[in-house]
Amino acid sequence: MTKAKKGNLFGLSGSVKDQLAQKMLEKRLKKVTELQMNSENKSDGARTRKSLLSNSKISDDFCRFDKFPGYQQIRILEEGGKQLGVPSPFFKVHEGVASNVTHIAGQEYINFASYNYLDLCGHPDVSEAAKNAIDTYGTSASASRPVAGERPVQRDLELALAKLYDVDDSIVFVSGHATNVTTIGYLFGPKDLILHDSLIHNSIVQGGQLSGATRLPFPHNDWQALDELLFQQRKNYERVLICVEGIYSMDGDYPDLKRFIEIKQRHKAFLLVDEAHALGVLGKKGHGIKEHAGVDGHEVDLWMGTLSKTLASCGGYIAGEKALIEHLKFSAPGFLYSVGISPPLAASALAALKLLDEEPERVLQLKERGHQFIALAQEQGLNVGSSAGLSVIPVITGSSAMAGRLANACFERGINVQPIFYPAVQEGMARLRFFICSSHTEEQIEHTVNVLAEEINKLK
Repeated sequence: MTKAKKGNLFGLSGSVKDQLAQKMLEKRLKKVTELQMNSENKSDGARTRKSLLSNSKISDDFCRFDKFPGYQQIRILEEGGKQLGVPSPFFKVHEGVASNVTHIAGQEYINFASYNYLDLCGHPDVSEAAKNAIDTYGTSASASRPVAGERPVQRDLELALAKLYDVDDSIVFVSGHATNVTTIGYLFGPKDLILHDSLIHNSIVQGGQLSGATRLPFPHNDWQALDELLFQQRKNYERVLICVEGIYSMDGDYPDLKRFIEIKQRHKAFLLVDEAHALGVLGKKGHGIKEHAGVDGHEVDLWMGTLSKTLASCGGYIAGEKALIEHLKFSAPGFLYSVGISPPLAASALAALKLLDEEPERVLQLKERGHQFIALAQEQGLNVGSSAGLSVIPVITGSSAMAGRLANACFERGINVQPIFYPAVQEGMARLRFFICSSHTEEQIEHTVNVLAEEINKLK
C-alpha cells in the first residue's frame, strides 16, 4: 500500500482535494441558494393572518442579519477559502492612482484590476478640471436637479455625450448601476417583456425585476435565438426591450449590433446597448460599438454607459431621443429623487471626453496591448474564452479554488489581478479577469503571461 504523503488529507493529492472541496462548497452554496429562492417564491397568501397571530412561532431566522441566505453564502465562501488555504484576494488597499501599475502596502505591482482603460484617471487635465469645479461649485450639487436647479457643467456633459452618439440629448445619473435599474424599472411594467443576453450585467437584471415585466434571457450573442423568441412571444406583450452590451464585462466579446438592430425593428421593440466597457475601446476613435459597427445613433433607442471607466469619473448616463430624455428627467425616481451628479465629477468626465478625441493614440495603444496579451496567452495554451482581446481578457481556470490560488500566486510575484467566482459567473467558469490599459508596456504583458503559464503548471 502506498504511504500517504505528509500533510495530505487521507493521502489525497492536492488537485483531488481541491476538486472534492470545490464540489462540497458548490453543494453548500446551491443548498443555500435554493432555500433563498423557495423563500422568495412563497406567495403572500401563504402567510396567513392565522400563522402570524403568535410571535412565538416566528423563527429567529427572520429577525437576524446573520441568517440572511446571502450572508450565509459569503460565510460559506470564506470558510471554503480557509479550508483550501486560499487567503481572500479582495479589498486590497491601493495607495495612489491605479493604472498599469499600482502600489499596495508600499509595494509596486503590475496592475490588471482597474477600469482606467485610457489612463485618463490621474491625467493632469482631468484632475485640474475637477479642482476648478470644486473652486467654483464646491464638492456637491447638494440637491436634486429638477428641484434645486443645475450647474452648467452638468448640462455641458450631457450635451457632449449626446453629440458622441449623434442623438438628441442625454441624462446623467449619479451611479452607473442605478442608471440601468431606475431607467428600466421606471419605463417598463407588468404588461411588458424584457429580453436580455444571458451574460448581461446585474444592473439590467435588477432593473427588469423592479419593473415587474416578464424577463427572458437568450443565449449569449445569439441573435437568431432572440429572433425566434420574439416570433413566439412578441404578440403577448405591449412593450418589449432588448438588452445587450457593447463589450461584455466578464468575457470581453461583443455582439453583432446590426443584427440586433434589424431584429428590434422587425419586431417593433426597443433596444438598449450598455456601453460601460465599450466606450474608449471599440471604434477607431474609441466612440464605442456605434462607431465600430457603423450605425446611426438613432437606430439604438437607449445608449447606456458609465462615467467610471474610460471617463475617469463616477456615474452613468442614458442617451437617446428627446422624448426619452425628458421623460426620465421629469419622472425617473433615480434622477428625480436623487442628488445631481457632483460638479467635480461632471467636470472630470467632460475633460476625459475631450481627451478621448484629442489623443486617439491612447485607443490604438490599448488595442495593441490587448491583442498582444491574447496572442501570447493563446500561444501558452491559456483559456481566454471568446474574448476579442481588447480591454477585458479572462483566463478561465474552471474551479474557484484554482482561480483564488492563481490570483494569490500572481500577487506574490508582483502582479495584481482579481479572481471571479460563482455566482458572478457560472459554476465551473471561475477565472482571473485582466483589464488592459493603454499604458501597459509590451514587457509587462509578456512577463505577466509567462508568470501565468508557470503558476498554472505548478498548481495543476
